[in-house]
Amino acid sequence: MEDVLPLHSYRAILDAIPLIVLVVDDDVRVVDMNSAARKAFGPPSPGANDRRGGEVLKCIHSHDVPGGCGRGPRCKMCVIRSSVDLSTKGRTISRKRTRATIKDGDKTVNTELLVTTSPFRWDGVDYALLILEDVTELSRLRDLIPICSSCKRIRDDEQYWHEVDKYFSEQVGADFTHSICPSCLNRLYPHLAARMPDSVVVERVQPEADTVYDLLCPRQCTPNDR
Repeated sequence: MEDVLPLHSYRAILDAIPLIVLVVDDDVRVVDMNSAARKAFGPPSPGANDRRGGEVLKCIHSHDVPGGCGRGPRCKMCVIRSSVDLSTKGRTISRKRTRATIKDGDKTVNTELLVTTSPFRWDGVDYALLILEDVTELSRLRDLIPICSSCKRIRDDEQYWHEVDKYFSEQVGADFTHSICPSCLNRLYPHLAARMPDSVVVERVQPEADTVYDLLCPRQCTPNDR
């Protein structure tokens, strides 16, 4: 097998990656991007190779100063830039989370990104693969989730109440399998529970988590239901 893949193989592999991938130099100047990136940011226009990462992403700080991305005071704290620097100069792989505010038409959008950079060398020049994953929806689940103290339904941002499985399915695409816990087994099917070993019917209960609000939904839930 040959040590070096043909150039068309490089393009095929890059485009097969379903995440946004930018090939950048040590100044985060974009020299190539895969099909997922072109779909997200549009096809490169003439002179696109002169754009840096913040200008491609439409970071609100990319035009703070005339020099553009990487030259403003906020750029010193940029996780994308520091990760690329670590990979191109330190030859190490970096994986970090960061919050970014980007322009989306006439509005600004706060997003959370998982930033991965990996070094590689081409024709004697050091580059980095910059991989971007939008983890905004997943990060929201780390926040406090308002859950009814009685029926355990979850309230969304629009004040609608949802069953737990429906909420997580819509928010993160998680599917649920349904079983029955030992407490409900003993309460609903005592004749079956009596024939099962203690390892099945004795419930191990963890302490209540404090990452939920203690509240009631309007579904005829009262404190007496708890």
